[in-house]
Amino acid sequence: MFEGLSEKLQAVFDRLGRRGVLSEADVDVALREVRLALLEADVNFKVVKDFLVRVRVRAIGAEVHKSLTPGQAVVKIVHEELLATLGEGGKLDLGGPAPRVIMLVGLQGSGKTTTAAKLALRLRANGQKPLLVAADTYRPAAVTQLEQLGKQLSITVHSEGLTVPPPQICQNAIGRAIQGAFDVVILDTAGRLQIDDRMMAEIDEIRRLTKPCETLLVADAMTGQEAVNIADAFNKRVGLTGLILTKVDGDARGGAAISMRAVTGVPIKFMGVGEKPDAFEPFHPDRLASRILGMGDVMTLIEKATAEYDEKEATKAAERMLSSRFDLEDFLGQIQQIKKMGPLGDLLKMIPGYNQISKDVSPEMTEGQMKRTEAIIYSMTRKERRDPNLLNASRKRRVARGSGTEVQHVNDLLRQFKQAQTMMKQIQGNPRLRNMMRKP
Repeated sequence: MFEGLSEKLQAVFDRLGRRGVLSEADVDVALREVRLALLEADVNFKVVKDFLVRVRVRAIGAEVHKSLTPGQAVVKIVHEELLATLGEGGKLDLGGPAPRVIMLVGLQGSGKTTTAAKLALRLRANGQKPLLVAADTYRPAAVTQLEQLGKQLSITVHSEGLTVPPPQICQNAIGRAIQGAFDVVILDTAGRLQIDDRMMAEIDEIRRLTKPCETLLVADAMTGQEAVNIADAFNKRVGLTGLILTKVDGDARGGAAISMRAVTGVPIKFMGVGEKPDAFEPFHPDRLASRILGMGDVMTLIEKATAEYDEKEATKAAERMLSSRFDLEDFLGQIQQIKKMGPLGDLLKMIPGYNQISKDVSPEMTEGQMKRTEAIIYSMTRKERRDPNLLNASRKRRVARGSGTEVQHVNDLLRQFKQAQTMMKQIQGNPRLRNMMRKP
């Protein structure tokens, strides 16, 4: 997401950065390129126009004129105005007595059923007890799909087949939630067009009976401007409290994410960033703005590491490193922990400045190196992994054959491993760094 937009904006800012002083003409040329990049990314025309007016007023003023680094000053202004356009990140309002009701609405095919399961999984991870409700009786597969997802994730699903009216199903689910001490009820309602009066009347009836604390529109980011129009229409009809963008990982342009808050006034609360149940992130405008401008997203990277990395194993590995007992089995374990965090390409894009080095270090190349390293280590015996000094010429040839690589690749891995050992010895001799390594 935002790959093309990010590259184009980086090119504009790089050119500005090479100029010692920025004239009004320089700013106008740069903003014309920014305008084109935003429109190509499918950002709403009115949003682009308002955004650039605000940026220009500040970029030709004293704020930039008096700056020792005018190019960086413009980047700072663009970042701040982009944040203003994206609005504040919205958190779920789960106040009040249990059970709190969250109603999901949207068009067919927007990903409501999958999103309902992802949201339930996230709420359970935060200590809530969710109940999923299969209220889409117009698409038979929806009920089955939600039941299967619930079984897969060990989350309770309330369903009553296809003959009971959806408002009644939802009302019965509230009663079940009260009896079963569920904290949150998530209503997976049927997909409907915003112009379908009968279906919209059904939503009104469900809302009257269940009194949801959140009415969230699930919108497909890949529909671009149409997603923004759908959100605006639903908000005017049913009064949304938030938005969830799905299939964000498949949307290379990203215009919907930038436009939605500005057009509807409704906050984006979550983004679906993949097919897996845990590929679901809270919407952080500051992090998204940083990604768009090529500044990385260190906070999300840290959160992924914290969520996936086993703290006991991490502490154990750190102690082994510092006592010179770190071997190739530990090295393999570190690679496997990194892979748990998600596709390497996605992780690399969160590193500040990655755009500048991506031509030399592609995600595909790095992913391939990790796979090759795994194959080489798996082709060693346990004794060899624990004592790489055993790897003489004949053993290296055997390992290379077993891993489908060359002896040179085996030597490269061993050299990297020895460099890591040397670094560990240096850390051992530095008390401050040693204490940092030992912190959980």
